[in-house]
Amino acid sequence: MKRAVTFAFALVLCLGTFAFGQDEFEFWPGTQYDPSVPTTRQVLGYDPGERIASHSELMKYFEALQRARPAQIKLFEYAKTWEGKKLIYAAVGSEANIARLESISSSMKRLADPRVTGDSEARQIISSMPALTWLAYGVHGNEISSPDAAMMTAYHLLAARGNEVVDKILAESVVFIDPTQNPDGRDRFVHDFNIAEGLEPQESQLAAERNEPWPGGRTNHYYFDMNRDWISLTQPETEGRIKALQEWWPVVFVDLHEMGTNSTYYFGPEAEPYNPFKTEQQHRNTDLYGKNNAKWFDRFGFDYYTREVFDGLYPGYGDSWPMLYGAVGMTYEQASVRGLVVRKSNGERMHFRDSVRQHFVASVSTAETTAVNRERLLRDFYEHAKTSVEEGRTGPVRSFILPRRGDTSLVDKLANLLHKQGVEVAQSSSAGTVCGVSYPAGSYGVSTAQPARKLIRNLLDKDVPMAEDFIKEQERRRSIGLPDEIYDITAWSLPIMFNVEAVPCGQALPGSFRETAPQPVTPGTVSGGTASVGYLVPWGTTAAAKLLTGALRKGLRIYSADKQFVQKGRTYPRGTLIIKTVDNPSGFGSTIADLARTTGAEVVATDTSWVESGVNFGSDNVVEIRRPKVALAWDEPTSSYSAGQTRFILERQYGFPVTPVRTAQLGSRDIAQFDVIILPDGFGYANVLGGGAVNRIKDWVAGGGTLIGLGSGAVSFLADPKTGMLAVSRENAAKTDKDGKPVAEGKPSEPAARVPGKLITSEEQFKDLIEADVSSPDAVAGVLVRAKTDPDHWVTAGVQGTVNAIFRGNAIFTPIEMDSGANAAYFTGPDDLLASGYMWEETRKQLAFKPFVVVQPSGRGNVIGFTQDPTIRAYLDGLNVMLLNAIFRRSAQADTYGKR
Repeated sequence: MKRAVTFAFALVLCLGTFAFGQDEFEFWPGTQYDPSVPTTRQVLGYDPGERIASHSELMKYFEALQRARPAQIKLFEYAKTWEGKKLIYAAVGSEANIARLESISSSMKRLADPRVTGDSEARQIISSMPALTWLAYGVHGNEISSPDAAMMTAYHLLAARGNEVVDKILAESVVFIDPTQNPDGRDRFVHDFNIAEGLEPQESQLAAERNEPWPGGRTNHYYFDMNRDWISLTQPETEGRIKALQEWWPVVFVDLHEMGTNSTYYFGPEAEPYNPFKTEQQHRNTDLYGKNNAKWFDRFGFDYYTREVFDGLYPGYGDSWPMLYGAVGMTYEQASVRGLVVRKSNGERMHFRDSVRQHFVASVSTAETTAVNRERLLRDFYEHAKTSVEEGRTGPVRSFILPRRGDTSLVDKLANLLHKQGVEVAQSSSAGTVCGVSYPAGSYGVSTAQPARKLIRNLLDKDVPMAEDFIKEQERRRSIGLPDEIYDITAWSLPIMFNVEAVPCGQALPGSFRETAPQPVTPGTVSGGTASVGYLVPWGTTAAAKLLTGALRKGLRIYSADKQFVQKGRTYPRGTLIIKTVDNPSGFGSTIADLARTTGAEVVATDTSWVESGVNFGSDNVVEIRRPKVALAWDEPTSSYSAGQTRFILERQYGFPVTPVRTAQLGSRDIAQFDVIILPDGFGYANVLGGGAVNRIKDWVAGGGTLIGLGSGAVSFLADPKTGMLAVSRENAAKTDKDGKPVAEGKPSEPAARVPGKLITSEEQFKDLIEADVSSPDAVAGVLVRAKTDPDHWVTAGVQGTVNAIFRGNAIFTPIEMDSGANAAYFTGPDDLLASGYMWEETRKQLAFKPFVVVQPSGRGNVIGFTQDPTIRAYLDGLNVMLLNAIFRRSAQADTYGKR
């Protein structure tokens, strides 16, 4: 590794002292270390906090520790990243505990399920079992101090001698260390840092070495924030981590992060709003850890804060998900150096080693709290599971039914997703009715009388509300112009996001339901006999969309019906795929069968092109779907989240490759090679694509291209009068009088040295005068809202009449007029707009009947705007068919202006 400046480092093994330049530095003052345990200097060539360790260096050091102390540390590989890097965790403990790890895992699994473990056996397990602490480092790759702290923590636990804290930890607990949850993002940051480094570390907060180029190192290979992925498991890192936790069921889980440079250190208790399913006992146990952390931070002179900013409402955080199975889940946040040294705004000079040390001390303190409270924490964990089962058995919601209808491929995916998270799922062998709802055979059921009840309720409930007093305070803050304190989205119901049913029921599951292990795909089959004419694939499911992309990649020729038709008594929806025998190679039926099996799509063989009603196969309303060449805007000014999520959905969920193109290059004439260009969400397109570039893109659209803008940033660019590609406008906040009636928007007042005098006779008049004449709507953290689809537009083929989207921010657009285009999907009326979450009343009223998907024909092409990003976190699966319609069905609409 490149060294910009040489420091004289000397490790005094007997005292645990590190020499940084002329200053001696102790991570845990007074500790003596066993010289037989290798240090980072011996293995990597530098001391803790001197350099920023890469993923390979982290692996090298932990492997060296295992070679030196195989009886006290064991490494487990739990996943590989998209870039092929391995993810590991290390179990660190006494020789006796490491020798019985298999037994510990078995005992924790029994303790996690009181249905198989009675109180007497639980007491025996608790009396003899170590408590398990899980320390997870670096889920955000550019939050650099915690992985280096992971190395120091492991070294300290293995090498410290005569240290009462360490002795207690080893005697009463096992510490699991996940040293880097995001290897791809970490290495991206390390690479950017190394190439920006100069003669000596720069302390300016503006220095290039700490200000990363797009996309930065926070996210993984597909630019996902994996601290939001815990309920959707879209990424292999998250899926592997949740599987690993279910092997051990640790009683405490800590996710160690970094925050802004000018801050200090944060640990729990968390801020409001709390997740309502967190128990009072969990709150008390969180206080235990906070108090012990405070003890050590006071002793070492570290500043910290609690109960601010970082809440625990959203269950997709790394600290929230473990809380729902009964653990104490916490986030720790360290002020970031984002390099080797930085000057804070208050003049304080902070070294990387300082940030490493504080995370290290918090890690040891956490492990100590677990060890000291071993029996209490194990007992509380068991009681939490007991209470969950009992409340599920007697509470108002005793089960959920997931009827297997509509997009059955998404129903299957939802059942599998629950199963992966440790939820027991059952499947019905026959049709039936329960709680007034009928369901077909093959439907899924989830009993809440199981240890995962709180997770089930978080994932399947239509709404998980915030506390009324917290909401009231946010409304008060908003009324006086202060920002709200909602950290992330307030709605995440998986059934709503998937646009499938999940029916809460006050009864236990009927006897026809039997526990099953749902697979992500139920293999599809080909029905209907001889395919002398071809194959029909009913459109509207994600499985059918996957078959389409797979068939196009295999070079098959495919048609799609713009209108529904009836054949042999069956109605086929708009968008149905028609794959003709005459247009494809002989023997292609085996390819179709393989695609049906792997995608789960329904395929019907047909021996006739005759239909009883609707369009015939030779109609002008049956159009060929050609394989498009898709470009995706990449780099500034796109949101790396939106760009990565869009690419992930197309490539990994639908198996269709896209070409990322640097945004600035989209203004070149070479874009003629592409059929579709996608602009992910992001603000500042006009700064990258100048007037000449915009004109070339317009010409490309007029020649038959499809331009798709995702989210408010991209749509704002397309709608800008200077761009002129979407005939919609972004709205200011609607103004109303005291009776709620609309009033005309005023003009911003011009500043003047003197104005006529005015008497203000009441506080009400004062508030009216200080309110801005023109302002944006108040931003919404994130809610699920309903949108109605146009039943005749090609973009909505196969899509249900109502879909659900996430609305966040404050971008509301005017509808497009009929002579310019179509509002292919628009938000519903104010009374039924909100599907889940908390939304400001004014925003709810103003968003009603405003567009979600706008299509504007231009020449032979189309410009399509999704006013809210349908790719957010890749968990709005219920919108994917509409997104794929925009990409793949565009070729059917290349000839007629205004075709619906």
